[in-house]
Amino acid sequence: MSDDVGARLRALRTLRGISQRELAKRCGVTHSSLSLIEQGKVSPSVSSLKKILDAIPMSVGDFFTMDLESKNQVFYSADELTDVGSGDVIFKLVGANRDSRALSFMIETYPPGSDTGREMITHQGEEAGVILEGAIEITIGAETRMLAAGEAYYFDTNVPHRFRNPGKEACRLVSCATPARTF
Repeated sequence: MSDDVGARLRALRTLRGISQRELAKRCGVTHSSLSLIEQGKVSPSVSSLKKILDAIPMSVGDFFTMDLESKNQVFYSADELTDVGSGDVIFKLVGANRDSRALSFMIETYPPGSDTGREMITHQGEEAGVILEGAIEITIGAETRMLAAGEAYYFDTNVPHRFRNPGKEACRLVSCATPARTF
């Protein structure tokens, strides 16, 4: 159990961004004692552990029940983003493999002349985005606007909408939609 306590303490301290020396100073335990606990070489008494956790702050109960390891992938390289687009349009979805994804966060690329289709799209939720490069024509209900780099949008997705790039250069944008869509 001392290995588990030490490893959990190190993970918690790191997660909170506290150095060993800083935590030792806060709780009044020597730096060397704290180091030995984290290495699993010394098992702290309940009162010593409570003293350390009070300096974080965290209860002993929360310390033993808190999930310190992410069960889902957190970081993604460019080649790990899943393309869920269709036709010429590229939708690179971040976190496609997450079990309980609550939103769709994407990097979208619209080559010149591409669009999301002649039919307007509707679904429950909200969508927001910002144009990174190029320009895109967005129609939301009866309103149409051409947005350029640096401009953004936010709308209820139950209103019919469509994205189209009538320009001569590709448009890249970052978007987020709720709830998460299955593609």
